[in-house]
Amino acid sequence: MKMFCYQCQETVGNKGCTVRGVCGKTPEVAHLQDLLIWTLKGISFWGVKGRELGVTHPAADLAVAQGLFATITNVNFDTARFVEMIAEAIHLRDALKEAAQTACHAQSGSGCAADLPEAATWTPENYDVQTLDAKGALVGVMADPELDEDLRSLRELLIYGLKGLAAYTDHAYVLDVYSNELLAFLQEALLATMDDSLGVNEMVGWVLKAGEMGVQGMALLDKANTDAYGHPEPTQVNIGVKEGPAILISGHDLRDMDELLQQTVGTGVNVYTHGEMLPANAYPVFKKYAHFVGNYGGSWWHQTTEFEKFGGAILMTTNCIVPPKKSYQDRLFTTGLVGYPGCEHIPDRKPGAQKDFSALIATAKASASPQELESGEIPIGFAHATVMSVADKVIDAVKSGAIKQFVVMAGCDGRQRSRQYYTDIAEGLPQDHVILTAGCAKYRYNKLDLGDIGGIPRILDAGQCNDSYSLVYIAQQLAQAFELDDINDLPISYDIAWYEQKAVIVLLALLYLGVKQIRLGPTLPAFLSPNVVQVLVDNFDIKPIGSVADDLAAIAAGK
Repeated sequence: MKMFCYQCQETVGNKGCTVRGVCGKTPEVAHLQDLLIWTLKGISFWGVKGRELGVTHPAADLAVAQGLFATITNVNFDTARFVEMIAEAIHLRDALKEAAQTACHAQSGSGCAADLPEAATWTPENYDVQTLDAKGALVGVMADPELDEDLRSLRELLIYGLKGLAAYTDHAYVLDVYSNELLAFLQEALLATMDDSLGVNEMVGWVLKAGEMGVQGMALLDKANTDAYGHPEPTQVNIGVKEGPAILISGHDLRDMDELLQQTVGTGVNVYTHGEMLPANAYPVFKKYAHFVGNYGGSWWHQTTEFEKFGGAILMTTNCIVPPKKSYQDRLFTTGLVGYPGCEHIPDRKPGAQKDFSALIATAKASASPQELESGEIPIGFAHATVMSVADKVIDAVKSGAIKQFVVMAGCDGRQRSRQYYTDIAEGLPQDHVILTAGCAKYRYNKLDLGDIGGIPRILDAGQCNDSYSLVYIAQQLAQAFELDDINDLPISYDIAWYEQKAVIVLLALLYLGVKQIRLGPTLPAFLSPNVVQVLVDNFDIKPIGSVADDLAAIAAGK
């Protein structure tokens, strides 16, 4: 094998990418990502040890979260950036190590430990790509061929959940909202993946703990976003185009959105959202900008055609970037943790200042108007504050039978033809069923005209994938309103689509909350061993999606 990766839904044969990632990453990038994760485990060793001794290192804590985030599918493909992150991680690890050893000597007169894991001590001879690539090839998922299959499965499930949690934690951090508890947990859980004394039952416990932290992480980010930009409002979003030069912004980073809108005032440049940035159109703070004109295109995997037709400047703020065509690579900019070789990267903001988007704006000014893909409007903005503001109306509709069932169809979109399933399910649902959605999975059906029930739209779009918290919150509140002890007694079915690791932490959050009978598709994760799948089936009745006809019948029956 030139590499091994099976963290996303589209991995080859639903087994693993061994020559080149379906996402586009090379073996070299895959090895550097593996080495970065391994190095973060080394930081975690000293971070956990340090906390026991009263030693903390905020920069190292943040580096763990950002390093995990950088290895999510379709975030960063740039070898040079990974070399920098690995070097910085080793520098921070060694600073933590020195501080922890000093504290140990002060308290006991000896060092912290005699038997240290290699990740806690290893330093390369140099930081050449070839040197790091060679080491990375030895520390990846399959580094220990003798490791029990179920333990490997649970360790990777935990790591992928941590990647999603790290992304949400970093999104909140960008808005100056922090949680030391979440940062500490990332390190504790990473350390658990190196602990050979932990068996299957203990690792299942860590996985569910990650789900608990996932609920906290999504709640933290929800608070960060709404405190900064207000609660999303029901909004009809223009999906056509306006004459004039333009910038297309994709990803999840609302602060980037905010600063870009400020810097484009009076420039004659229009701003459009793409993919997961669509929900920005519902935030009150952004609605005041006349040059913020709507959304262009669909989900992430349409980039190569939609970005080409857009014609203007493009900004990728988080994920999901795919290898760009040469026809638009010179007008595609990255920022934050996103990276792709040959694309101009906009540096992080300095303390007290905004990011400098001047190069992006200059590129937009030199570009033509976007080509129109479609026209009309789509409804968004149905996060928890909006839905709960009309809770009485929703409850009455359920009690009267006008609404028979809610169907949570959240998660990710992807390229596989089998995802047509989600469009067919949405079209086939009975007229008394309402879809609750968040994440880019909605692009499979959010432009369908499904009507409403007594003024309540049959597609309630809560926002980005992290806004799945809204769906959890709504379910919890409805359970209280109906005086139910078990959330599974609500008239809610779960039909979740997944692609990458943010969806994994959403799934773990649902499992932690005790949600059962989740359909997951279009395939079950390749990193789940048969025995781990059976654990999920036995404890949560999780299941793969079936045929459209069978699943529609089951949903209609409340299953």
